[in-house]
Parts: sequence; C-alpha cells; structure tokens
Amino acid sequence: MTPYRYADFYQRSLQDRDGFWAEQAQLIDWQSPPQQICDYSNPPFARWFVGGTTNLCHNAVDRHLQDRAEQPALIAVSTETNTEQVYTFAQLHTEVQCMAASLLALGVQKGDRVLIYMPMVAEAAFAMLACARIGAIHCVVFGGFAAGSLASRIEDAEPKVIVSADAGSRAGKVVPYKPLLDEAIRLSSHKPGAVLLTDRALAAMDLVAGRDHLWGDLRQKHLNSVVPCEWVDATHPSYTLYTSGTTGKPKGVQRDTGGYAVALAASMKYIYCGNPGETYFSTSDIGWVVGHSYIIYGPLIAGMATIMYEGLPTRPDGGIWWSLVEKYKVTVMFSAPTAVRVLKKQDPALMARYDLSSLRALFLAGEPLDEPTAQWISSALGKPIIDNYWQTETGWPILSIANGVEKAPSKFGSPGVAMYGYNVKLLDENTGDELTGANQKGVVAIEGPLPPGCMQTVWRDDARFVNTYWKSVPGKLVYSTFDWGVRDADGYFFILGRTDDVINVAGHRLGTREIEEAISSHPNISEVAVVGVADALKGQVAMAFAVVKDATSLTDDAARLKLEGEVMKVVDNSIGAVGRPARVRFVTVLPKTRSGKLLRRAIQAVCEGRDPGDLTTMDDPAALQQIRDLVAP
Repeated sequence: MTPYRYADFYQRSLQDRDGFWAEQAQLIDWQSPPQQICDYSNPPFARWFVGGTTNLCHNAVDRHLQDRAEQPALIAVSTETNTEQVYTFAQLHTEVQCMAASLLALGVQKGDRVLIYMPMVAEAAFAMLACARIGAIHCVVFGGFAAGSLASRIEDAEPKVIVSADAGSRAGKVVPYKPLLDEAIRLSSHKPGAVLLTDRALAAMDLVAGRDHLWGDLRQKHLNSVVPCEWVDATHPSYTLYTSGTTGKPKGVQRDTGGYAVALAASMKYIYCGNPGETYFSTSDIGWVVGHSYIIYGPLIAGMATIMYEGLPTRPDGGIWWSLVEKYKVTVMFSAPTAVRVLKKQDPALMARYDLSSLRALFLAGEPLDEPTAQWISSALGKPIIDNYWQTETGWPILSIANGVEKAPSKFGSPGVAMYGYNVKLLDENTGDELTGANQKGVVAIEGPLPPGCMQTVWRDDARFVNTYWKSVPGKLVYSTFDWGVRDADGYFFILGRTDDVINVAGHRLGTREIEEAISSHPNISEVAVVGVADALKGQVAMAFAVVKDATSLTDDAARLKLEGEVMKVVDNSIGAVGRPARVRFVTVLPKTRSGKLLRRAIQAVCEGRDPGDLTTMDDPAALQQIRDLVAP
C-alpha cells in the first residue's frame, strides 16, 4: 500500500507530541494559554495543557455568538411526546445561563458535583453546559438505571444537587423517574442538598419540601440572569461518567477540561469532518460517552447544530431518522450497529423516501460492526460507512479513518487505523511482547501518555486507575483496552472481543459481575455465572446460569419459568432493564477449574457453539454438559 499523508501526520503526533498538540490547542479559545503542553512526570498520569485556563461552555456556546447567534445550535426532537424545539446559539446561551443561575442559587460552586438523571430532553443539555459554565463537575447517569445502580453512583459522586425529571418515555410507555430517584436517595448514605426537577406532565410527582425544586419555577425566576463563564485550569475535572467494571463497584471515569475540548475540536475536524453551520446527528443517549462527546460538546464546539433525539428508530416508522436527515440537512450522522440491524428489518422503501443528499457519512461505534451489516447499510444509503472504535475511558476514537487529513478507504469489519496521538500496540497476553506481524492476535494496548481527552484517573481512586488499566500486561506499564485485536498488512485493526468480564449489549457496556451480584441477591440463588453470548441483533446478550439453593422448588417447566421471571425482576430493580439477561438457566453445578475459578470463557464458547478449548483443569466435566444440553437448538 502506498504511504499517504496521514501516516506522516500520525507519526508526528507521536514523535513531536508537544508540537503537534500545541497546534491542535489553537482550535479552541483559551483565557490564558498553556505553559506546558504535556506533563508526564508521574506516569501513567498525564496532565495536558498545564497552566492554561479555558471553559467548555464558552467553547461550545459563547464563542459562537458573534458569528452565528441566530444559527440553530440544539435541535430537541421527541417522537415520544411529539415535540420538536430548535434553539439558536443565542437562545441556548440564555437557557444555559438560566440553568447556571438556578444551580448557583441551590448552592452549587466550582468543583461541586451535580448528578444528572434525565431523559433525552433539552433541559439535560442545559444542565450539562451550565455545570461546565460554573466549573461544577457533572455526572450524568443513564435514565434507564434502577434505584440500586443510581444509589451507588450518588454515593460515589456525592452530588450537591441532582437534576432529574418526572419521567422518561420509551415506545409510548411512560417510565417514572421520580420514584426511582427518591428510592435511590433513600438507599444512598449521601443525601443531596437539593433536587431540581423538570415536569414534563408525564407522571405525577410527590415533592419533598425543602429539597425538591421545579425547573419551571426557577427558570422564571432566573430567566434574565447573566452568569459569566468560570475560567478553570485545563486540568480541572469537567465530568465523571460511570462505566461498568469487572467488579460490582462502578468506575467513575474522570475527564479534564482543556484536553477534552482540544481532543473534541480536533476530532470534529480530522475524523468527523464537521463544519460550522452544518448539522450533526448522533442517535446515542447523553448517559453514554458518545452522548457527552458527540451530542453535546463536540458538535457545539465545532459550531454545528446538534440533534438530540428521544425515541426509537422505528417509531412512528423506520423512516424517522432519515426524515430528520432531510429536514435538518444533516451532514454527519453517528449511530450504532445494533440500530442498523434493527433498521435492516424495516421496509427498504422508507429509506428511499427521503432526500439524503446532505449526508456525507454515517459513523458507527459502540460495538463491533460485522461485515454483512456494514455492506447492507452502505448499499442502502450509498454513503461512506465509517466504523470507529473507542471507549468511555478515551472519550474519542482510538481507531478510525481520518478523512479530514487524507481520504482513505474503509474496510468492512475493521474500525480503521490508529488515530493520531494514540500509540497503539498489539501485545502478547502472557509475555507482553509486541506483535508486529500481520494478522497476529494480541491485546490492544496504548503506550502512555494517553492523548488529550482521555480519562485522567478513576474518580477518587488513583490506585484503581493504575491497577485496572496499566498493570494487566506483564512487565509493561501500558494502557489495556481489554480487547483482543489483529492488524492487517495495511495497518487496519480488527477487534475480536473482550479479554475481561465486560460485555457489550447494543453498545452498552455491562459488567457481568454486576449482573451476577444482582442475581445472587435472590433468596433462592446460591451461585451464578453470567457470560456475554453473540447475538445477531444486539452484538451480545447476557446469559445467566444459576444454581438454586432449594432444588425441590424446580419441579417442572412452569416453576422454572416462574423463578426465571423473579430473577429477571431482581435485575431490573437492581440495575435496570438494560442489565436483564436474555435467559436465566438453572443448573446443579457450574463449570470450574479444580482451584475453583469459574470457566466463563468455556461457558461462552458452548453457548456460541464453539470449541471450549482445553478443559484438563476442569473440576467436573458433567457441569459443562448440562449447559450444552440447555442451549442445544
């Protein structure tokens, strides 16, 4: 393959790191310029743009007022409530200042945490930007999480204020949030000083006197407030976002301010090729990292309008997303492979009904993109399909195609090549040796320092940051993605799956241990193993295998189904429907090694019809046969 200019661009990002990122820093506004580009004196902790002061909200909103105040900035669409509201940059500026004044009135100060538990409504964007404006640290929790999961995040973040709503809605079914929030606060040892609630008139709310406040009331009170941006150090935390780990305790990924703003601005230019005045449409949720980076901050920093969508891709019909592309002249779209597989089942005529001429590319991420799905959507749209691979921890793509630097082909099944700033390696899992040959399977790892925009640490737990991410490869201090991968002769990577106990269900990362802990809380479950199993629609689904305490309770199929339903409900109440296993199967014993370690990979292989490998260390071979019998077609 003939070398192209991106290769030089990439090499410079590694070999002249400070010079490269000093140039990218010019893509955003600084109140005072950085004095040091990268401080890596305490590996693996990287401090970017040291001495510089800036503000995320200023870069996303205020700096655009001079040139595009009347241009659309936030487009909030809900097919659940049949509402559509367009906010210009000037109107967004007004709403964010109003929200900021409300938070200040409730006692929030620079460095305080604000937990946001919201559906996909404009007020959620106002709250995120308002926190950034006043130097508060927001912590957005996905609106589908149950009280138990929400409580653990409240306890860890210790928010001064929680911003929420009466309810969300999915497929026309109202999901009340307030009772879940009240229960989470009851369960948590930390009690917020105030709760700020958006009343959508979807569900009745019981307000707690002295604690609960209605956004409608405070909005009227602070409507004309002027709240200047709080200039913060580049290294000041902008937000925490919880991601599942291999233990039940969620990890609070902590992001900085300056590095994140620069990384997003650069990615909008080089990867997504978005221009001021255009429209960006990410179909994700603000509860996930894609929602932070590419619904709220990235497009707005680039001076684009961003669509915030509440609803399903199939409601009112499978053409809803494409109708929005036509109506708002979307140029860049970002979705997930699961959503495309859902759309594949819809009438293909729906896609042809709309004018998609404005759309330049569809980006897909969140889970591995299989070749048949990529081929189908590419043919159906007639547009470039660009996969990209990254994580909550990195905040922006590790692997993709940087067409903004130099046009390059995508390869179906591959998320692309290493992005600038990421020194990506494939390492042998056992020895830590680098694998340089083509098509050698290894752990995808990144040599430090991680580039700007990546996590600074785990919130309030530096030791966990080091021990989780930087010590899993023998003899090397490298960041592990915990994904297997291979690289072809052209430098394109292919992701093969996880090396740990995190599974990817429709783009949502779930820790199997977290699901196991929830199931184990059922009084009749003595032991459980949860594995991720390949699924044609969702990429992976959780499958649970449980040993009951009282075997006599499973007298027939009806009793098994009843207990399975009870276990599902326990998971719903503890984690939320997003964590619910596809099935819970009951066995008399779980397959383990003679030392007592659960053979999760062997269970997964059997469920997927693969060879479970060498089982010479297995304690009871009959245990795996039980699972074979249960999952046999």
